[in-house]
Amino acid sequence: MSFTERAVALIKQIPSGKVMTYGQIARLAGSPRGARQVVRVLHSMSKKYKLPWHRVINSKGEIGFKDEEMHLVQKHSLEAEGIIVSSDGKLDLKVYLYEPEVHK
Repeated sequence: MSFTERAVALIKQIPSGKVMTYGQIARLAGSPRGARQVVRVLHSMSKKYKLPWHRVINSKGEIGFKDEEMHLVQKHSLEAEGIIVSSDGKLDLKVYLYEPEVHK
């Protein structure tokens, strides 16, 4: 299975009300320094695979979008799942981070 396929599988399993970080997905998919690749996967494949792209955030627990419209779409999508997001786009990773079981 390729990095992209593993990343897609990980993103698909993030449950409602939880998030994962770009770096966490990259590491679990086999490329510890591949956070930008995860961004590319989300950008190019979210529609095709119906990925819950809004559940992926940066390592600081922040919404990564600089674009105001997309930032608000992600913030509202997370809030609709019960995640508390501050006005500046931060959330508590201690509360909301999803740690999938990894089968080796």
